[in-house]
Amino acid sequence: MGTVDTRLAELEERYAELERQLSDPAAFQDLELLQRLSQEQARLRDVVETGRIWHRAAAMAHEAAELARAEQDPELVSMAREEEELQRRAEAEALAQLHRLLLASDPNDERDVVVEIRAGTGGDEAALFAADLFRMYLRYAERYRWKVETLSSTESGAHGFKEIVFEIHGRGAYSRLKFESGVHRVQRVPETESQGRIHTSAASVVVLPEADDVTVDIDEKDLKIDVYRSTGHGGQSVNTTDSAVRITHLPTGLVVTCQDEKSQHKNRAKAMRVLSARLLDRAEAERHASLTETRRSFVGSGDRSEKVRTYNFPQARITDHRIELTIHQLSRVMDGDLDLLVVPLMEEDEARRLLESEAG
Repeated sequence: MGTVDTRLAELEERYAELERQLSDPAAFQDLELLQRLSQEQARLRDVVETGRIWHRAAAMAHEAAELARAEQDPELVSMAREEEELQRRAEAEALAQLHRLLLASDPNDERDVVVEIRAGTGGDEAALFAADLFRMYLRYAERYRWKVETLSSTESGAHGFKEIVFEIHGRGAYSRLKFESGVHRVQRVPETESQGRIHTSAASVVVLPEADDVTVDIDEKDLKIDVYRSTGHGGQSVNTTDSAVRITHLPTGLVVTCQDEKSQHKNRAKAMRVLSARLLDRAEAERHASLTETRRSFVGSGDRSEKVRTYNFPQARITDHRIELTIHQLSRVMDGDLDLLVVPLMEEDEARRLLESEAG
């Protein structure tokens, strides 16, 4: 029970801090900050109120037990024991609800996300598969009316991507897409294959919660910023000014480039958003480094280099290796019906974490 108490105390403290900040008239001068604080308070309210119900029921059950032991009157003893049983049930119900709420209170779940897709083994076919994955996520975002913004991309061959980085803006985006990180493998016959042989290619996907200025503090002195001329595909798309931006974060060695916009200022802003997301992800990984294998991952080992999913086009089959789920509805998934896989992953993750929290 100590783990729940510790976590609850942390959230109570944060909730009280949010109440103080929201009662400060200065908060109303910054509407964006006000909205962010209000949303965080709303997410924490159910957890805090349920925690208070749990503590109150436990205290009342203890008082009833003490009364039953102290009383001599059989009728009063019977009433005290009934009250204790009633409060123990309320305590157990509140604790069960608290477990569910604590599991759902990942502070990153409501964040927007930065998604990075890179072609792996398989040459042009891998680049085409990377583009297919990008379209799959676009269509999935459309189903939730999330907004998608491309940050940077490097094209390859006919309609493929060596790399593409994009943002998805929408409530709960990270909670549903965080399971996509890892190596995605495809098995199919490439269009250029004259003998009909099945080829295996791969693309890696990384999903990062988007950071904000409050979450990640980046010192300008830690940045090396280079500007250069963007590369294009000819004609009017070739920039004639140094608008492309490369940002190197000196303490970590992380490098981010962006050249999609014609404005150096816009490219710099986009690159900074990607860098912030990567630094947040790095900080989260370090914070969880001491936890068990289950805690460290969402589902599976959490190693982004491991194969998480296989897309078999000849058999219209898709397999998620982390939960050993196979479905024969590949076309639906590629058309954006990703919840066929995401929902079982979320359910499995919640069940594992619930078992772990009860064991702790």
